[in-house]
Amino acid sequence: MGQAAGPIEDFYAVVPAGGAGTRLWPLSRRQTPKFLLDLTGSGRTLLQATVDRLAPLAGDEGIVLVTGTAHVPAAREQLPGLASDQILAEPSPRDSMAAIGLAAAVLAERHGDVVLGSFAADQVISGREAFDDAVHEAVAAARDGYVATIGIAASRPSTAFGYIRSGTPLGVAAAPSARNVRGFTEKPDAATAREYLSSGEYRWNAGIFVARTSVLLGHLAEQRPALHDGLRTIAAAWDTPERDAVLDAVWPGLERIAIDHAVAEPVAALGGVGVVPGTFGWDDVGDFNSLAALLPSDDGAGSKVLGDTSSVVRLESAGSVVVPGDRTVAVLGLDDVVVVDTPDVVLVTTRARAQQVKDMVGLLHEQGLDELL
Repeated sequence: MGQAAGPIEDFYAVVPAGGAGTRLWPLSRRQTPKFLLDLTGSGRTLLQATVDRLAPLAGDEGIVLVTGTAHVPAAREQLPGLASDQILAEPSPRDSMAAIGLAAAVLAERHGDVVLGSFAADQVISGREAFDDAVHEAVAAARDGYVATIGIAASRPSTAFGYIRSGTPLGVAAAPSARNVRGFTEKPDAATAREYLSSGEYRWNAGIFVARTSVLLGHLAEQRPALHDGLRTIAAAWDTPERDAVLDAVWPGLERIAIDHAVAEPVAALGGVGVVPGTFGWDDVGDFNSLAALLPSDDGAGSKVLGDTSSVVRLESAGSVVVPGDRTVAVLGLDDVVVVDTPDVVLVTTRARAQQVKDMVGLLHEQGLDELL
C-alpha cells in the first residue's frame, strides 16, 4: 500500500546483535559473528544492511544497537554514523529478553512512553516497500496496546524455524491485516511443519517484536518481575557516572531467557499479541544451506561461491557451496558438498548436514580447541 516518506513519529528501532552463528562456523566465530560479515556479496555486512533498512523508518538518531562489549569496536567501525549513546554494550550474553528489555528501559528513561521495534542484526530481507508497510502496521497495533510481531509467509515446511499461529482480525484500523496470535510453536518436526503449512494459519517467527515501552515493560513486570526490576535499575543509572558499578552489580544476576518465552508466549495466551503478515523476502541465514539460497549460481549446476569464483574449480560436481580462502579449492565428483576454507581450519560437510555444524562447534569445545571458535 505504500507509506508516507519520513521516519515514524516516536519510533525507535532496536537492533540486538548477539550470538556466535555457530552453524556458519568457521566463517562465523565468537570474535567475528555472522552479523559482522558480508554473507550476500552485497558489500554490506548483515548489521550494516539492517541499519540501512531501518534508518528511513526510525531516523538516523532512532537506531539503538545492543551488542556485547567485545563487539562494540567493530560495530562502531561499521556504523560510524551511530552516536555513542545509541550503542548499549552488554557485559555478557543474557539472551534476547535482557537485551531488548534493556533498550526498552533506557528508552523509557530518556523519552518516556515511545514505540520500539526489535529487529535482529543477522537477517536478510528483500522487498523494501512490503517491509516498510508491515512495520507501519505493527507500529499501529503497538500504539493500540498490543505486542506486535511480523509473521513471515512460510515457503516450505521448515523444521529450522519457530511458527506463529494467527487467529481472528485484530480490529485496528491502521493495521488492517493484523490478526490475533493464538500461539507460538518452537521448531516442529517435519510432519507437523507440513500440517502447519497446509492449514494456512501459521507463519514463520522472525523474532520481530514491536511494542510501546510501557506495554513491554509492564508485561515484563508481571511475567518476570525480578528481571524487570534489574533492568529498570540498570537503565536508571545508564546515563550517569554510576553505570559501570550498577552493571557490575546487577547484570550478572539477570535471568537468561528469550523474549518469546518471557513475554510473547504468555501474553499471547492472554490475547495481547498481534501478528502482521509479512510479504517480503526473509532469511535468517541459519546455516550454509540457507546461505546457498542467497547466492547466485556460478556454474549452471546450482553451485554457489561466497568470494572469488576464480579460486574454485569443480569437476563432475553440482550443488556445492564453497567459501574459498587464499588458495584454490578443487572439488571432484561430490554433489551438494560444503567447503569452507579459512587460514586455520577447513570445514567439509554436506548441505544436508548443514544444521549439524553447530554440533561440530560443541565437539571442538569439548576437545579444548576453543582457539578455533
